[in-house]
Amino acid sequence: MTITLNSQHRKPLPGTVLDYFDTREAVDAIAPGAYAKLPYSSRVLAEQLVRRCDPAILTESLKQLIERKRDLDFPWYPARVVCHDILGQTALVDLAGLRDAIAEQGGDPAKVNPVVPTQLIVDHSLAVEAPGFDPDAFDKNRAIEDRRNEDRFHFIEWTKTAFKNVDVIPAGNGIMHQINLEKMSPVIQARGGVAFPDTCVGTDSHTPHVDALGVIAVGVGGLEAETVMLGRASMMRLPDIVGVELTGKRQPGITATDIVLAITEFLRAERVVGAWVEFYGEGANSLTIGDRATISNMCPEYGATASMFYIDQQTIDYLKLTGREPEQVALVEHYAKTTGLWADALVTAEYERVLSFDLSSVVRNMAGPSNPHRRLPTSALHERGIADEAKLASGKVEEADGLMPDGAVIIAAITSCTNTSNPRNVVAAGLLAKKANALGLLRKPWVKTSFAPGSKVAKLYLEDAGLLSELEQLGFGIVGYACTTCNGMSGALDPLIQQEIIDRDLYATAVLSGNRNFDGRIHPYAKQAFLASPPLVVAYAIAGTMRFDIEQDVLGHDQQGNPVTLKDLWPSDEEIDAIVAASVKPEQFRQVYIPMFDLGAVQEAESPLYDWRPMSTYIRRPPYWEGALAGERTLKGMRPLAVLPDNITTDHLSPSNAILLNSAAGEYLHKMGLPEEDFNSYATHRGDHLTAQRATFANPQLVNEMAVVDGQVKKGSLARVEPEGQVMRMWEAIETYMGRKQNLIIIAGADYGQGSSRDWAAKGPRLAGVEVIAAEGFERIHRTNLIGMGVLPLEFKPGTTRLTLGIDGTEVYDVIGERKPRATMTLVITRRNGERVEVPMTCRLDSNEEVLIYEAGGVLQRFAQDFLESTKG
Repeated sequence: MTITLNSQHRKPLPGTVLDYFDTREAVDAIAPGAYAKLPYSSRVLAEQLVRRCDPAILTESLKQLIERKRDLDFPWYPARVVCHDILGQTALVDLAGLRDAIAEQGGDPAKVNPVVPTQLIVDHSLAVEAPGFDPDAFDKNRAIEDRRNEDRFHFIEWTKTAFKNVDVIPAGNGIMHQINLEKMSPVIQARGGVAFPDTCVGTDSHTPHVDALGVIAVGVGGLEAETVMLGRASMMRLPDIVGVELTGKRQPGITATDIVLAITEFLRAERVVGAWVEFYGEGANSLTIGDRATISNMCPEYGATASMFYIDQQTIDYLKLTGREPEQVALVEHYAKTTGLWADALVTAEYERVLSFDLSSVVRNMAGPSNPHRRLPTSALHERGIADEAKLASGKVEEADGLMPDGAVIIAAITSCTNTSNPRNVVAAGLLAKKANALGLLRKPWVKTSFAPGSKVAKLYLEDAGLLSELEQLGFGIVGYACTTCNGMSGALDPLIQQEIIDRDLYATAVLSGNRNFDGRIHPYAKQAFLASPPLVVAYAIAGTMRFDIEQDVLGHDQQGNPVTLKDLWPSDEEIDAIVAASVKPEQFRQVYIPMFDLGAVQEAESPLYDWRPMSTYIRRPPYWEGALAGERTLKGMRPLAVLPDNITTDHLSPSNAILLNSAAGEYLHKMGLPEEDFNSYATHRGDHLTAQRATFANPQLVNEMAVVDGQVKKGSLARVEPEGQVMRMWEAIETYMGRKQNLIIIAGADYGQGSSRDWAAKGPRLAGVEVIAAEGFERIHRTNLIGMGVLPLEFKPGTTRLTLGIDGTEVYDVIGERKPRATMTLVITRRNGERVEVPMTCRLDSNEEVLIYEAGGVLQRFAQDFLESTKG
């Protein structure tokens, strides 16, 4: 596919050999002076319209931005697609399956390739089986990762040779977002003699991490990423762009983690769900890119789609620090100042809504349990009654008559690019460990500790500062460079510890420096989880329990018997900044990234079609032209598979953590001959639909309001088959309905599908026969994934809920009405007694493109239709 550029506003970029597109000229020609009022995001979106948009619709598309209209779709052409191996591999499995389908219908499969440059980083497959106090942890974990994922890695290596425009960074090199921040994003692209802003979509909800650089980077599901990969514009309407003025400066001893947890609580309360947030002001100016990236990374936790900072001197300083070429650094500064993307040019930007947040108000914070926006000031631990919460969670308060106390911290993990891409946070943890070691403090023996930075550079600067050995002494040795505990890949517990948790029904917890702490995510035996800064994670490893006032209680005693508290260990800002200035160096980034991205020549695959392994439980030809997906969606006579409350996450819909033997997926893997120790995680099996289907609603913390036993709703992976009214395991219910070819519907509350981008949260229900999700509201990425699988999302009108309608799951449902963007359709409910209720619903096919994808049956079906039509004759 050839990318066509417009020419009307193309001009030489002064001082370079490159051209650029004068967006200011194009915008002001429509509305004089309008460009100066546009927010940063709108300026970047306008540039790509001026450069790429069909001239016939350019004026109307620009008016959507200028006049803040939201009545028409306009195209967005991201410059790149960034994938981690779970969703990236799944997307490429889909494309490999699409090649098979194209070949069977007489097309040329070799022509099915990503059009947009696609970067796949293998970073979501490593589990922390060997903890950080094992000196050989890194090598052991990598060996286990390679053994367990041989099928997957074989397929990924094939994609590198079979598909054009795909680059693969193999396992053991870091987390996609941190690599994107430190290396992959040029901030300003230079291709084909043209300079333009870097933009990307990524198959992970935390892709906005690089928004900190002024790069529009949006997390999407793998299905939406496939659409972009294959050269189709991502159609969008102008988002709600919210200005957030950051005022004041942080107090001494406050980390970027403390700030982002406070901002997450604040923005959730301000309902920025689906909005694009732009941070500005004196407070923003004072934040380093590391600090900004911590804030941008948690964009999905406060519900936004993008979390932008502008380009300024902090950007330039960071590009120099991370070893970018001087010519590239100069291009970024020159382009931004020429085109109005530099901070000084944004002072006249106007927003429809402006919020204000005072950085000086931030105290030391944690978040939890169970929700990343549930801020917990460490000074209020006693007031908030964590001991009481432990009592409620376990049903009793028990004396510590075993190895561990009730409330034990069983996992303490410095993990996730949220924090490890910020050297200040990592250095702070190292300094706290150093002081703890000097005073003779130790981690509690039941705490599984780990340190999994998102970049190899962290090791280099910690070694330079003499702090890596201090972390290792407390059990925080490097276990891998990957997304681990934050993604539910915390690995197995010591069997004795696990058995004690089971036998005593202990309230066990996890503390991690990540961005997600949903129920059931971190570890099956950690009943709840808390987010904290890296130095606080170290402190909790020493404390060993959540029933502990981390600010006031004694962590231990020094060699002289004096009590030691957190204030005795906490490093000063001056200590942290001095080490960062002395030990974080550009040559470290060059040392890591130059060989990593020297990919060399790639030998072309012998065949454009993949040789599927029939006994694989990781990679299997997709069934998108078979079974439920081959049948007609009637939207008639649907039975509810589940009736769900508010805040159902993608972890509830399709968990990513370890597979247990007594689960439906575990039983299947056992029958397939896989030893239990190699079951791996649900996430790693998403290339095999036979395993992944069995993960549908497999979260043990699921609350399906239909699963009533002895008059009470029973928590777990349960469903009730109708009309018999029999409660059984969810997978058995799905199999029963599949055998009957029964069309299904899911009824849900608000914020359905929040959390990580997860295709199988949509694929699993669709393969089960679900045709409709009727909810009070949808998280953006999950809604697009549902459409990409041919599932119709319907939204209750304000004031109407499953509760006001008295829905109990015995009903039968029909949907009638014309499927148009945001149209009102009718959900017809027929109760068991024959009563018929008609409920108006909003059709959440939000654009004409989404209607076309839905009507085709999904993203792949739509592409196949278009591809075959375009290659006829």
